[in-house]
Amino acid sequence: MERLSRLIKNFVVARGNAKSQYCLELLKKEFKKNMLEWAKREIELACKRERGDRPEDEFDYGCACYASALKAYKSLLGDGHSGMSIGYTKHILNRLIDGKVLTPIEDTPDIWNDCARYEYEIGYSTQQCKRMSSLFKYIYDDGTVKYKDIDRFVCVDKDDPSNSWRNGFIGSLIDDKYPITMPYMPPSRQYTVWCTEGLSDPKNGDFDTIGVWYVDRPDGERDTIERFFKEDENGPSFVEITREEYEERMKKDGERSGRCAYKEEKNNVTD
Repeated sequence: MERLSRLIKNFVVARGNAKSQYCLELLKKEFKKNMLEWAKREIELACKRERGDRPEDEFDYGCACYASALKAYKSLLGDGHSGMSIGYTKHILNRLIDGKVLTPIEDTPDIWNDCARYEYEIGYSTQQCKRMSSLFKYIYDDGTVKYKDIDRFVCVDKDDPSNSWRNGFIGSLIDDKYPITMPYMPPSRQYTVWCTEGLSDPKNGDFDTIGVWYVDRPDGERDTIERFFKEDENGPSFVEITREEYEERMKKDGERSGRCAYKEEKNNVTD
């Protein structure tokens, strides 16, 4: 860093004469060298912590990811980016890593692949986008066309934010409330759907009750939903119920799992 400071001083002194360009090039080279050495040290520290006491010649998945990141960082340094351009490049790279297109998708025949039609697909056929594999097109027999991006939302437990999952039924609710139109440019952030799930009757599997409370949109705004559903006894889907019925079903879930007793016990604790 002392050498870098001298170079900066020389550049300032030489500015306006023949030495300025030479000093600027030296400054850039020294900056790249220092940043690369810094990155190498950080990677070494991270790998040391990741590997722990295991031998260095033993393959470690985390260390391999760190090494790959260092390789990409070195490549970006070699391209001579400024602070602005490397940020823009990072945005492009993040979209590619996430499988998101860089320009809007137009609904033209050449971007779709026909999907096999399953027995349960009655009244419509499905196509998958060649440019973004998470995007599907549903063509109904009456001519209606709908689109679904299966990666544009995530469900998060309202009472335990560390727990997240995907749910096709909730995805359909999101598609109805926020329909995809063409041209389609997927946002960098997902729709975050804050939900609760419960099991009122053990014979129904993992869960049979859903609460959808609110949605955080990609633009950072929040929409209140507060809709509640139970498993449809006549088919593999869910039907809407009142909040009162939802709470009654969740009470059964709590009694079965012991969660209500735990909450009551917490509420009775005094300092």
